[in-house]
Amino acid sequence: MKNKKILLIGLLIILMVLLTACAPGDGANSVEHPAGFFSGVWHGWIAPVTLVISLFNRHISIYEVNNVGFWYNFGYYMAIISGFGGLALSRKRRKSCNKQD
Repeated sequence: MKNKKILLIGLLIILMVLLTACAPGDGANSVEHPAGFFSGVWHGWIAPVTLVISLFNRHISIYEVNNVGFWYNFGYYMAIISGFGGLALSRKRRKSCNKQD
């Protein structure tokens, strides 16, 4: 049981490192090669992790300043409000457990 917890913690740490490999402000984007829509989506998804990392590394930020404009912002905003699959264009109604006939 203890080995499973250690393995899970180790996998989570590895996952966090891999997720932040393309963090905003890491120098991958420039004025000649700005971040686009899909970079905005990715940066929005990893924003909570990069926020924590930005506290310890001043070169990492949660938003890429070298971007294409509207489309980067749109992707970033969509990812922030949706999380991992939280955005639903239509919601299903919950069935009531206490139906009265």
